Amino acid sequence: MAFDVSLPARGTTVRTVLAASAPEDAALLIPVAQGEDGIEVPVTALAPRGLLEALVAVGAKGTEGEVTRLLLDGHLVLAFGLGDAADIDDEAVRRGAGAAARALNGVEHAAVSTEFGAGAVVEGLLLGGYVYNGLKSRAETLDEDNPDEELPQTTEVSVVGADDAAREAFERAVIVAESVNLARDLVNTPANFLYPESYAGVMGEVAQAAGLDVEVFDEAQLEQAGFGGILAVGRGSARPPRLVHLSWAPEGASRSVALVGKGITFDTGGISLKPGSGMEDMISDMGGSAAQLAALAAIARLGLGVRVDAWLPLAENMPSGSATRPGDVITHYGGITSEVINTDAEGRLVLADAIARACEDAPGYLIETATLTGAQLVALGARTAGVMGSDELRDLVADAGRTVGEQAWAMPLLEEQEDELKSPIADIRNTHNARTGGMLFAGLYLSRFVPEDVEWAHIDVAGPAWNGGGAHGYTPKRATGAPVRTVVEAVTRLAG
Repeated sequence: MAFDVSLPARGTTVRTVLAASAPEDAALLIPVAQGEDGIEVPVTALAPRGLLEALVAVGAKGTEGEVTRLLLDGHLVLAFGLGDAADIDDEAVRRGAGAAARALNGVEHAAVSTEFGAGAVVEGLLLGGYVYNGLKSRAETLDEDNPDEELPQTTEVSVVGADDAAREAFERAVIVAESVNLARDLVNTPANFLYPESYAGVMGEVAQAAGLDVEVFDEAQLEQAGFGGILAVGRGSARPPRLVHLSWAPEGASRSVALVGKGITFDTGGISLKPGSGMEDMISDMGGSAAQLAALAAIARLGLGVRVDAWLPLAENMPSGSATRPGDVITHYGGITSEVINTDAEGRLVLADAIARACEDAPGYLIETATLTGAQLVALGARTAGVMGSDELRDLVADAGRTVGEQAWAMPLLEEQEDELKSPIADIRNTHNARTGGMLFAGLYLSRFVPEDVEWAHIDVAGPAWNGGGAHGYTPKRATGAPVRTVVEAVTRLAG
């Protein structure tokens, strides 16, 4: 099922079908590895005779990311490297298949076997094959002056493996990958097309397709209910904020999980204005909400037996005469007051409201994610998320991320920052104006809105949600879709 939503442009990827055998005219995708004595061709039913010798002759190594094209016995062969033969795991297969998918432009049909697992292969193909050309007027053709421009994907890949286990893994991988690519589409969409009101409309379309219930709070309802943080952030924009509640409530569910995701559709920094250089990438500041929406859609399509409620606050952070100022005091949903020190620390203001409302329903667990702090990149780099919260759930979420290939690391909440959280005129303040521990301070701020009896985890994906460099493995340029797969895996474990 492809999500049919009202976006001005969508990404493309390869199409995958489960098949008993490879089509006659199919290009063959063959995994290879780096062994002690050179390149190795692992056992696969699709490998043509003489492949190893041909690969040695052209100097192929089998290293991660390497794709070697050969013509053997009338078949186009794309040998994709898995890296060290002793270290092959699902992530190596995903990355290798992703690299292979990017090499398929111009290939009508291809085939791959499932000796290394249907799930990892399919995820790698569908995620690695993703191409987003946006609103280019000539997206169908390559510009000779721009060799980095990518063609839309049109390849159909037959995944050869017809047993029940392969079929189940195939179907799950397709569902998860489609959700990741939906999140990518949302994050890649320019902010003049995706703003709180239109974004809430798209969420309604996803909800209808996935069988979710949906409720949208407009600015009047937010004011009446006392969502002071969401209103404060949205106050400077001509496009008013929204809060979207989506729910999946299967019969017999004994556990409940709340999902919260930051939905700042564009972030200028507000009155505390960001530098102009690179500000265009701030379309990605709604990546947390996109990930939670997409994860919930996958959870519903997978039929997980756990109740899940997502609370997604949407706002545009703009400077204007009506914008919130540094020094203002706001009242969050539930009554906690906060002194705004820096209006560019706006994500925690909207998240606090959504967390407080989500916890009102007494969920057993709460997982929240956001592109929250530049300090996350300083601490952990561009590809590893920081996870904070209750010890047990924090560690479960971090392990879930590492299991699916979305790198994550458990981080502490620091006792010594408690005093830094205090304000002379409010209950708390939204920043500590220090260069140290900024990611951890944001997590500590959010902890004030979580009751002691709710297990919770905060995932900071400021780096992992956006790839400002070249494609690698199954990760494309721009929006990555992180941490959709982490959340789906974590909720799967919680569902039991």
